[in-house]
Amino acid sequence: MKQKLYLAGGFLLGAFYILAGLNHFRIPDFYTGIMPPYFPAKDILNLASGLAEILLGAAVLYRKTSRIATYLIIAMLIAFIPVHVYFIQVDSCIKDVLCKPPWVGWVRLVLVHPLLILWAWSYRSFGRRPA
Repeated sequence: MKQKLYLAGGFLLGAFYILAGLNHFRIPDFYTGIMPPYFPAKDILNLASGLAEILLGAAVLYRKTSRIATYLIIAMLIAFIPVHVYFIQVDSCIKDVLCKPPWVGWVRLVLVHPLLILWAWSYRSFGRRPA
């Protein structure tokens, strides 16, 4: 049972990032809207991060690439921290994009983001599973 849950979690991790990456192409204005104003070429950054999420999500599912994929997901999540900080700086409200109570920005930065990093970290050996 424990092995099945572990496998399900690994496949869910891959699917999560594939779907998140697809959203960058589906609703690009959302992602460019939450980027801090000092980010250059927001459209390109959005497309690049969406493509990275799709590729890394898929790479988690393959034995030979899953370990490096989890490390790169962690690096990507760290690179996204300025977006979360900016969201807090604007009181968790970006007009016409996303408005939440201010505490939501803090929960995303202090709780959700570290949990996503921990999830990726816990699957760094996913590709080492028995055949």
